[in-house]
Amino acid sequence: MASHGVHHIVFANEKGGTGKSTTAVHVAVALAATGKRVATIDLDHRQRTLARYLENRAETIKRRGIALPQPSFRTFDGESEAAFEAALEEIGADADFVVIDTPGRDDPYARIAATRANTLVTPMNDSFVDFDLIGQVDPESYKVSRPSFYAELIWDARKARAKTDGVTIDWVVLRNRLQHIEARNMRRVGDALGQLSKRVGFRLIPGLGERVIYRELFPSGLTLLDIGHLKDVGLSHVAARQELRELVSALALPDGSGGAAG
Repeated sequence: MASHGVHHIVFANEKGGTGKSTTAVHVAVALAATGKRVATIDLDHRQRTLARYLENRAETIKRRGIALPQPSFRTFDGESEAAFEAALEEIGADADFVVIDTPGRDDPYARIAATRANTLVTPMNDSFVDFDLIGQVDPESYKVSRPSFYAELIWDARKARAKTDGVTIDWVVLRNRLQHIEARNMRRVGDALGQLSKRVGFRLIPGLGERVIYRELFPSGLTLLDIGHLKDVGLSHVAARQELRELVSALALPDGSGGAAG
């Protein structure tokens, strides 16, 4: 870690389609909007969703001639562990927060990044398909029977980090794409997550709802915090922005960064 105490936020889940990159970019911009210096690094050098989002944002800023909070961004191409460590040191030198987005698959650098995290965020959809990555349930009672391989991987990463420098990684599981209608399956997944959180030690927080607006924002690189620059703003945009504020607050990040501006 950088000597001035940069805080690393790692977004990691070996399953794709969980809204991981969308959440990462919104958190990064939310922190930048509070005046924090935010650097990002995208470890998925094939899809580059986080990096492309911020590239689009930079182009929109230039094209429209507007001032928006903008994290720095780069992509890591997977050269070597030494190169990864050097990249983290370089981007963290002038940053308060480093946001790391990892691929939605098993990746050696994602595993390394997990051990460097101060806050490790695992977004998941509200389904037992996604839950299976971190825990298994009894098919009749839906009670948790055991943690799964990914929970064990994070457990090992946390032990390694504690042994290395005494830091406790704050593991946060974030329920993304929650439907706005209460359903039996939603309650069962919530109950199972509550059980598992006590066993393996993660915090459970609500994420971003299932909204079309997130997909529509990507080409411009705008976020829900840029509401003054969005067209046709409605109540759903306002509700979504409030979800984002609550998410950032629930992450309980240091230096009073528990709220989103805008």
